[in-house]
Amino acid sequence: MLLVACPSFEEHWQQHINGPIYEEGLLYIHLGEFARHLVSLQMATETEEFEGVFSTIENLVVGGDPYVREAAIYGLLEGIQNSSGGKVDPKSFLSYLQPESAMWWEKLNALWN
Repeated sequence: MLLVACPSFEEHWQQHINGPIYEEGLLYIHLGEFARHLVSLQMATETEEFEGVFSTIENLVVGGDPYVREAAIYGLLEGIQNSSGGKVDPKSFLSYLQPESAMWWEKLNALWN
């Protein structure tokens, strides 16, 4: 779903899965790669895919089973916040977040504060 929403990640994803440290079951590592890709797109102001990406994230948060929901929140949203460190203001992603994702984004911020 994320690759469909963000075709620009395909080449990076292929490099990641063909790399020497790739392990299929490490979901949070893979989501971290995707989060870093989104941060790099934001840094380059190449945000054309963000509407679809954040719509997909919202669908995962709202409609996913508990495992998928947790991965979307702690793997993707928190991953974006952590990957932003110093490179781009995490607040620059706020306008792309949909209601449930935005609520969790703020909860994550409160947790870290």
